[in-house]
Amino acid sequence: MNMLIDLVPEKIIIEGEDYDINSDFRTSILFELLMQDGEVNEKDKIIQALQLYYPTLPSNINEAVDKMLWFYRCGKEQTPTNGSGSGKNTQIYSYDFDDDYIYSAFLDQYNVDLQDIEYLHWWKFKAMFKALKEDNEIVKIMGYRAMDLSKIKDKEQKAYYKKMKELYKIPSTLSKGEKEKLNEIEEVLLNGGDISKLL
Repeated sequence: MNMLIDLVPEKIIIEGEDYDINSDFRTSILFELLMQDGEVNEKDKIIQALQLYYPTLPSNINEAVDKMLWFYRCGKEQTPTNGSGSGKNTQIYSYDFDDDYIYSAFLDQYNVDLQDIEYLHWWKFKAMFKALKEDNEIVKIMGYRAMDLSKIKDKEQKAYYKKMKELYKIPSTLSKGEKEKLNEIEEVLLNGGDISKLL
């Protein structure tokens, strides 16, 4: 899919049949928050995610999950992780804790009021979110969170960025065991594993 030449999808084809998909940005934000919720078990996460996205649930659950994740990734293929420990898994934003910053950035840069807008396609929202300018506070905060302190040699700079990372750290409500379990579920979901084992 290429947003410059293809229309963003509002339906998903599963086994040759069209299924409506809830394509508003709020649905995918709810999906992301659901995946991060340590209090919801694996089976319930999958069921709730399918119910979020599909007004009519397809009979082929595995393909429905694959297509749902394809939609969530904005039509992009999952890139395999190389396990190099590059910090790629660092969470640099949270729809829960950064909601006001994200809201303000969209209002400031695009004059889009995310409260008042009735509908905005998820793929368009993500494209706009990725293109937020550096002078928006949320972009600065994401930069602090993504900063690799081991690559900073200057002691004063390092101390400053360490302080900023701590100041803007996303609070975690998950235990270490819950985080590991969540990562395992996400790996299966995002890498096209057999979902039936989790049901």
